[in-house]
Amino acid sequence: MSVLYIVGTPIGNLGDITFRAVETFRNVDVIAAEDTRHTLQLLNHLEIKKPLVSCRSQNEKAAGEKIIRMLDEGKTIAYASDAGTPGISDPGAVLAGMARAAGHTVIPIPGPSAFASLVSVAGAGGKTLIFEGFLSPKPGRRRSRLRELLATGDAIVLYESPFRITKLLTDVADICSERRVVVGRELTKLHEEIIEGTAEEMRDEFASRTKILGEFAIFISGDKNAQLSDESSDN
Repeated sequence: MSVLYIVGTPIGNLGDITFRAVETFRNVDVIAAEDTRHTLQLLNHLEIKKPLVSCRSQNEKAAGEKIIRMLDEGKTIAYASDAGTPGISDPGAVLAGMARAAGHTVIPIPGPSAFASLVSVAGAGGKTLIFEGFLSPKPGRRRSRLRELLATGDAIVLYESPFRITKLLTDVADICSERRVVVGRELTKLHEEIIEGTAEEMRDEFASRTKILGEFAIFISGDKNAQLSDESSDN
């Protein structure tokens, strides 16, 4: 049977591409991508030319069926999301599952991850670390899930957009103002910023900014004394 490679790509700095990822892209027959235009920029930088197939979250199952047919024909395929490791708050998990179910070999080509990058510099952790990714954009659902996560007492890593980062930090501060928070913005990119403080301090910092750009990863420290909130769920 054929092989599907799940390839991690840089989250910003193109120098983070691994030798193994480059060799994989060079040797496969086809490269499937979350956004073919985005991946084409990376391939042009690497001076690699390969046929590209779109496989994004909106069409992952249908595109996956097309990719499975190519695997059935004996082609080797690499899959890359826009940035980081596929399947971690990115498409790729459905495709990997489909390929395995069809009897093909699925091989990981490890690479960068905003989650791992932030944890590596946060300076705290513990035995348990919860990765939640993006919370619901709906205020009630976001706050309800935050209460559940914070009540575990474990460290948490979240992702957020520039449009909702202040709202997220406000929610964290309202629920648990003294938790230590490390905010990573534009990790590995030219304007990388990593700052920390209490949840209340981070809320005030971003609330004071007139313009917020970039993608965010947020580390929230654990608190083994945390208790379940008595407050009812938001609507």
